[in-house]
Amino acid sequence: MEINNLLSAMIWLPILGGLSLLLIGDTKEKRKDLMRLVALAVSIITFLLCILLYSGFDNLLPGMQFVERNIWIESLNIEYYLGIDGISAPLIMLTAFITPFVVISSWDVIQNKPAQYYAAFLILEGLMIGVFSALDAILFYVFWEAMLVPMFLIIGIWGGKRRIYATIKFFLYTFLGSVLMLVSFIYLYNQVDVFSLPDFMRAPLSMLEQQLIFVAFLLAFAVKVPMWPVHTWLPDAHVEAPTGGSVILAAIMLKMGGYGFIRLSMPIAPDASEYFSFMMIVLSLIAVTYIGFVALMQKDMKKLIAYSSISHMGFVTLGFFIVWSYSLVSDASLGVVGAMVQMISHGLISGAMFLCVGVLYDRMHSREISDYGGVANSMPLFAGFMVFFAMSNAGLPGTSGFVGEFMVILASFEASFWYAFLAATTLILGASYTLWMVKRVLYGEIANDNVAKLEDVNNREFCVLMVLVFSVLALGLWPAPLVDMMSVSIESLLLQISNSKMPGIL
Repeated sequence: MEINNLLSAMIWLPILGGLSLLLIGDTKEKRKDLMRLVALAVSIITFLLCILLYSGFDNLLPGMQFVERNIWIESLNIEYYLGIDGISAPLIMLTAFITPFVVISSWDVIQNKPAQYYAAFLILEGLMIGVFSALDAILFYVFWEAMLVPMFLIIGIWGGKRRIYATIKFFLYTFLGSVLMLVSFIYLYNQVDVFSLPDFMRAPLSMLEQQLIFVAFLLAFAVKVPMWPVHTWLPDAHVEAPTGGSVILAAIMLKMGGYGFIRLSMPIAPDASEYFSFMMIVLSLIAVTYIGFVALMQKDMKKLIAYSSISHMGFVTLGFFIVWSYSLVSDASLGVVGAMVQMISHGLISGAMFLCVGVLYDRMHSREISDYGGVANSMPLFAGFMVFFAMSNAGLPGTSGFVGEFMVILASFEASFWYAFLAATTLILGASYTLWMVKRVLYGEIANDNVAKLEDVNNREFCVLMVLVFSVLALGLWPAPLVDMMSVSIESLLLQISNSKMPGIL
């Protein structure tokens, strides 16, 4: 049973909650605690609404559900048009699930303008859910670009020493990459007279038109993933961002690029997607292999995990664009389902890894691996959490990190032995750079007096990390609910692509 205006509630509740925090402010110490409680309450209520969404979602329906459609700008046929399917629903659930952890993890850490800090995250949450829900191109673009503002402020105000450089680089890369996407939307509007994304997918386009639109979308989405070679903004942004910013950046915002490929590029320009599929596969494999070696050389924990994210997101684009190596939709769906599972899994694991780094940084104020050593002697509980998430990041069977990667590698093997061989190197490289970091940080003799004085995780940190442990294990041991939610929508999408605007696809 669908609930009216549920998507609007999930979008606007955190946005209005964030705006209310800005209006009230936190000039008094007691008010700061109130602001934290309000932010946590709003994020938890949004997550409870997400549970309602899950309970009302029908896995057997391939079309859009929870649809809301109203006129926004009548003269231009721009609508407030929302809806979700099995592709967007899991990403919305991930967004609503991660945000309360960001609020809790910053509880005692952010003393400078906490109301503004939490307001930025709440507004960002609403905008991200808006991106995953929007079915009107202009509405999608507004949410897409508006996300940059709160993240720009989060890095620029609460970031590290080089925060201004990092935030300007982040903004320019992502904003300039999106300009051509808007041009493509305007061109498609001239073809169909509406900004509806489903109508865009039915627009009759020549091969040249599709190629130009695909390239325009590629510039927007490749930066967001980020794909090699437009990935250089991500390590800087991660290093300078506060812990909460790094968590949201890795867990949610990187998924926007993958979502853009599967929601826009592939269905709107299917023939161009096939034409460029080999290039996309090559770029994905470069991200998986080359960036894995780059991660091995990092001395900063955040930078290492950032490069790890680029490598793991390479599996997502590989799984999407491997579909053109198959003749049957049922075979092609394996790679796409695996890529979607990888996005959700990476959101959980990378978010947890950045939270672990945040726990250490809050105590030592350093991210340099060389400043640590023997942390397990002082923080045994924390060491257990960090080892678990590190093994998950390396793709240990039984954890969520294994499921998506295994599905994509299996799909790649059926397409080409060499695709699978190169993709599988991540199992070696991922274990190498992750466990190498763990060895140097956690094990051995206590390196210095600062490490000897470290206190283990407190109750708040323990609860956050334990919930993420259960989530990673649940998805790793029982991925069926997630796979069932997305399978019908993915098969429907692939059938739509197979009925291409030009013959000879799939």
